[in-house]
Amino acid sequence: MSIKVAVIGAGLIGPRHAQSVISNPSTEFAALVDPMPAGEKAAADLKTSYYKSVADLLASPNRPDAAIVCTPNNTHVPVAKELLAGGVHVLLEKPFSDTLETGRSLLEFASAPERAHLKLLVGHHRRFNPYVRATKSVLDSGSLGRPIAINGLWTLYKPDPYFAGNGDWRASGVRGGGVIPINLVHDIDLMHHFFGPVVRVQAEKILPQRPSPPHDADEGAALTLRFSSGVVGSFIVCDATPSPHNFETGTGENPMIPKSDGADFYRIFGSDASLSVPDLIRWSYDGRAEKSWSQPLTVDHIPLPDNAAPFDLQVAHFVDVIRGDAKPSCSGEEGLRALIVCEAVQQAMRTGQPVDIDVDLLSQSKQ
Repeated sequence: MSIKVAVIGAGLIGPRHAQSVISNPSTEFAALVDPMPAGEKAAADLKTSYYKSVADLLASPNRPDAAIVCTPNNTHVPVAKELLAGGVHVLLEKPFSDTLETGRSLLEFASAPERAHLKLLVGHHRRFNPYVRATKSVLDSGSLGRPIAINGLWTLYKPDPYFAGNGDWRASGVRGGGVIPINLVHDIDLMHHFFGPVVRVQAEKILPQRPSPPHDADEGAALTLRFSSGVVGSFIVCDATPSPHNFETGTGENPMIPKSDGADFYRIFGSDASLSVPDLIRWSYDGRAEKSWSQPLTVDHIPLPDNAAPFDLQVAHFVDVIRGDAKPSCSGEEGLRALIVCEAVQQAMRTGQPVDIDVDLLSQSKQ
């Protein structure tokens, strides 16, 4: 029996999710919800029913089993709560919430006994990217030995039009702009996926390159990280430098950003081997007389598992979770955890002091 899925939000990403729902043999595209006039046209283009509000959807004959929420960030929590209250499973686009307080309130709401049967997932779709799946497989196999450290980069140049018009909020730290909440959150989630929770961060601000005003959002930082697993990391994030060292350029995930082969963005170090990503080269002393710097390194090229589209795999995973055949790859807890780390990074940038992070998500972060 197919699962009826609605998409909430007809902006840039909503129709992309809709296409994944349409192409999945286990799902039926039930409806598109958006209060703006463009929503009705988008629904017509997608050949589905249209509603102006979640309330209208829930009261309609097209009431769904599940929904994908693609609305503006500050509406994520109220929209998700309305759907859960209506008995609908939710896949919530990142970020999980606009503040830690609203995020915690959503976790508590979703975990109430009367809603415990409902699933709440967060759309950190990069977990389904083939380069990420290959990296995770290498780590889980133990072929690097014990993971020791990671060095990461997210560095590129955002042009002026990115911050203009309806995107002017991206230049404002108060309105949720800046490279930390917009971009670093993706990498934090992937590092959690690889190594477990971050428990301490330190950060040094990068020299600003844009005029303030109008720009007052962060442009980047150099970070040090400690994970609960004992892994340590360093990371540079900056959106004001010409550079190919970032996830989008390295993987070609975003069609708006040209792919550049040979530019890595993660280097993972283990007790037995190291791995660079996205070229997926594993370096070791396998087959050598001894594990020693006097020996030539052995080079292995890790293949990609496939070229499946991450959004398609995410919808398929959503179906499996609803049916009880899988556990959420990125739960609400994991979605909130990435936001907590980003807030800790911003605090460290302001104070110049390291910030410890409590692994208990329902408690406040510690100084």
